[in-house]
Amino acid sequence: MSKTARLRLVFCGTPQFAVPTLEALTAAGHEIALVVSQPDRPVGRDRHVAATPVKQAAQAAGLPVTQPEKIRNNPEFRAQLESTAPDAIVVVAYGRIIPPWMLALPRLGCINLHGSLLPKYRGAAPIQWAVAMGDAYTGNTTMLLEEGLDTGPILMQQTLEIGPDQTSVELFDLLARAGAPLMVATLAGLADGTVQPRPQNHEFATFAPLLDREDGRMDFATRTASELHNRWRGFQPWPGAFTALGGKKLIVHRMATAAEPASTGSILAGTGQISVENQRLFAACAQNTWLELLEVQLEGKKRLSAAEFLRGNPLGSGARLG
Repeated sequence: MSKTARLRLVFCGTPQFAVPTLEALTAAGHEIALVVSQPDRPVGRDRHVAATPVKQAAQAAGLPVTQPEKIRNNPEFRAQLESTAPDAIVVVAYGRIIPPWMLALPRLGCINLHGSLLPKYRGAAPIQWAVAMGDAYTGNTTMLLEEGLDTGPILMQQTLEIGPDQTSVELFDLLARAGAPLMVATLAGLADGTVQPRPQNHEFATFAPLLDREDGRMDFATRTASELHNRWRGFQPWPGAFTALGGKKLIVHRMATAAEPASTGSILAGTGQISVENQRLFAACAQNTWLELLEVQLEGKKRLSAAEFLRGNPLGSGARLG
């Protein structure tokens, strides 16, 4: 990297998704003057307080870190950033809305890496919703942040395929690693003028809201097997996919679309109806489609394969999910 292209940066990020970009910017020779991450929070069953992945990566690289509880009205934090005088502020999954004073601070602006092909899937969960909706491809976008939610001008984009059995967890990792060099290229292009912002077409905007626990509830009456399978792939690791059996919660840890079981014969199954065939567990979905439930967990019990579950829970012909 030439000396003229070396930029003084502030990096804002919190989860693992942001770590490859921080590492790539450091490797590219940029000066990371300050790393901003959310405060450490309790995690896991024992609720021990853990440093954010970005903080851990920054400390390993010997970079200064700050973790303000709030940033909009924080005179101390504002003074710190103003004295830092960055050329650009890079924002990757930071988890805070960037206030106007911060947007206006750097000469090259606040540059965000977003895990979708904007204007599609604006919002908090673009990767999960792209998978859940059964999309065949997605990608990353770098953009200039403005006050609207993911409405800023696009800088660069890249496209990645989504495999038919790929989960959002797998896609998170792929997009994180692919987005790192995209951000490096974006900064280089902004610095030498070869990358110019272009406005989004807001007419094509779709939204990817924060996931809710109820998003994981399986609706056999209105969703086909493919739709339920896609939602399960997208909503990993949370909220996953769950239904009810005999008044108890049943988590479905693994599933696959399936042909109609031979044991149903010519009878049109009601949605949610269970069919058991050769120690395999099937569920009827909308439009006469079928899911095979491969691994399940009944409330208060262990996670089991379908065959193991059926040995301990024989199901009658009238058993139904939901």
